[in-house]
Amino acid sequence: MMDNIINLKEHPKSNEVYMLVGWRQWADAGSTSSGLPAFLARQSKARLIGNLSPDNFYLFQFPGTHDLIRPVVKFNQGFPELLETPRNEFFYSGNDQRGVVYFIGDEPHLNIEMYVAALLQVAKTLKVKRIIGFGGVYGELPYDKERMVSSTYSLSHLKVELEKMAVTFSDYHGGASIGSFLCRRAGEQGIEYISFYAFVPAYDFSSVAPVNSTIRIENDYTAWLGVVRRVNYLLKTEFDLTDLERKSEELVHTVEEKMNELDQAAPQLGIKDYLKRLTDEYTETPFDPFTEIWEEKLRRIIDKLDDPGEGEPDE
Repeated sequence: MMDNIINLKEHPKSNEVYMLVGWRQWADAGSTSSGLPAFLARQSKARLIGNLSPDNFYLFQFPGTHDLIRPVVKFNQGFPELLETPRNEFFYSGNDQRGVVYFIGDEPHLNIEMYVAALLQVAKTLKVKRIIGFGGVYGELPYDKERMVSSTYSLSHLKVELEKMAVTFSDYHGGASIGSFLCRRAGEQGIEYISFYAFVPAYDFSSVAPVNSTIRIENDYTAWLGVVRRVNYLLKTEFDLTDLERKSEELVHTVEEKMNELDQAAPQLGIKDYLKRLTDEYTETPFDPFTEIWEEKLRRIIDKLDDPGEGEPDE
């Protein structure tokens, strides 16, 4: 059955292979799940190496949803120039020593067990050492502060590593996202899976304002930056952060201008007081990988000093 779903045209042979996974999905605030892995794949000049067939995983229509789940078609003078159908694609970049597989997909409507089993089968086929999943959740938090990041993990021993990553551990209880489902099934197969869910700013003033005053950050580069810093530390990858740092700074300026415009258009909202309250109530938990690296090196030095016989030949 899997032969009809999995289409791999290349099997990279790196000594260490990691997989980054994201979806166009429910938990995709700030495009953290769909946009971030695609951004990293482009930055790394990753090449397409395969896909999962969309057959059996998607509905064409469901009563009351209109065009929410249908494929998107574009006509020009009666000619269909474009038909966008669900895609679940694998990309790869790397060398003989280390490689990264990027999986970018559409959250399935049907047959979730089959879908996740196929994804995990690809991970095993490519000898993936660890899978990292991305997600985003909207919430009320300052737009100019580092984002909170929540994490889940498939195997209990992974918590020790994650405790160094300035994350909170999810106590969520409710409808499962694709990443949550994958986390459980990966653990049952002994596969290391870790998720990073970024909290993305969203403000809704529609109940008290006569103007369109719902603000959501569609591509939260600040959230992406925080997540990639953690990925670099966890996987020892070297994704270049320069572009994300610039985009994050620009994002803060853009949102600030939008807030000033909204404050002038609807002063009754008390935008400045509202943002000040959010800032006062917010506890920023930045992740500084350099601090972690130096602390680890310092511990090793101290350990060697505590054990003066280490490295000496046996008498």
